[in-house]
Amino acid sequence: MAGENTVRLRPPNNRLNERAVNWWRTQVLLTAAVPALVLAVLGAFIEPARTWLLVPAGVIAVLGLACTAFFPAWWYRVHRWEVTDEAVYVCTGALWQEWRIAPMSRIQTVDTVRGPLEQAFRLATVTVTTASAKGAVRIEGLDHQVAADLAEDLTRITRATPGDAT
Repeated sequence: MAGENTVRLRPPNNRLNERAVNWWRTQVLLTAAVPALVLAVLGAFIEPARTWLLVPAGVIAVLGLACTAFFPAWWYRVHRWEVTDEAVYVCTGALWQEWRIAPMSRIQTVDTVRGPLEQAFRLATVTVTTASAKGAVRIEGLDHQVAADLAEDLTRITRATPGDAT
């Protein structure tokens, strides 16, 4: 029997900012480009191992480009978030989806982070820390102003929410 304070798992309503797609594309592209470039440069200078270096460089480059074209758009379609007066809801993951709920009464800290790439795309990440062994709930790919407003709202809501006595 569910009590009136039960938080139910349900799909969150909000999408991330559309700029998150290009942010993810840049991350995937850089992740593939660095090893491909290193192998290609080594292959250009080490003649006896040229084939053994250039072939993997090409494979990494092709796979990196395919992943850059496909995955970020898919991630954008499946990532969702929402904040209510009762909880923070986050749904992430492409193949293995993870739905997380952080009840307001369990929230300990709210942080906003903007790495260099996020700053370039005017995005931010909001991290909601609870006492959960699973770790913090992260909402990545938010417009930087939405993230700042969200952190302010969460701080206000959690301050007004009595702690859970359990």
